[in-house]
Amino acid sequence: MSIDLTESEIHRYSRHILLAELGGTGQMAIKNASVLVVGAGGLGSPVALYLAAAGVGRIGLVDNDVVELSNLQRQILHVTGAVGHKKVDSARERLRALNPEIVVETWDMRLDAAGVADLVSRYDLVCDGCDNFETRYLVNEACVRQGKTLISAAAQRFGGQLSTFRPQLGGPCYACLYPPHEGDDSAIPTCGDAGVLGAITGVMGTLQATEALKEVTGIGTSMDGRLLMWDALSMRFSELKLAADPACPVCGAAGVRA
Repeated sequence: MSIDLTESEIHRYSRHILLAELGGTGQMAIKNASVLVVGAGGLGSPVALYLAAAGVGRIGLVDNDVVELSNLQRQILHVTGAVGHKKVDSARERLRALNPEIVVETWDMRLDAAGVADLVSRYDLVCDGCDNFETRYLVNEACVRQGKTLISAAAQRFGGQLSTFRPQLGGPCYACLYPPHEGDDSAIPTCGDAGVLGAITGVMGTLQATEALKEVTGIGTSMDGRLLMWDALSMRFSELKLAADPACPVCGAAGVRA
């Protein structure tokens, strides 16, 4: 059911409404949308902030970590006074202060196979900013099962990558790009191992939020079927075309939709 914009919202989002591609109709689509943000860290911080500022009507945040001092170099949702507190509590307070006209739902939990399906089912689309393959695969499979769009980003050292996955429309899923494998993922370095320039997560998360708003409003060209890669040291963006893998164990002929 459509919800009209209030006078306060018309003023708050006036710069959006001025855009011919969006207008009042697009802003209402944003208001009526719901987005699940997986991870309230380096990527989830700018995603959540920009979705809240844009007026996404209902934002869900899932994370089970606490704020650490070493997070603050890149996780801009959190402030020094939040060190030692749950990230979801810190994030909820910050987002409500930024935009009290939206609903912020928080989930203090580590996603597992038992809980991911229910959580994904509550939202229109998912932005994945987590830091491990196990969770990424769980989120991807839940999105494929339920026909939900997944916008995924990653950042490490001086670069990042971004794509949108819409297998429900014939595109690839995350597992087409990174097939699940047996073995120890601990051998794959994380930001805690390899480091990351804080601003890298800001750029990639902002791009993620941009793609989410495009998907919600139907404007522009989706990143579905494309992988955007960024090397900040050379300030170069490149792009690869992606295709659905018929043999994909998640979205292929023998996958979860079979």
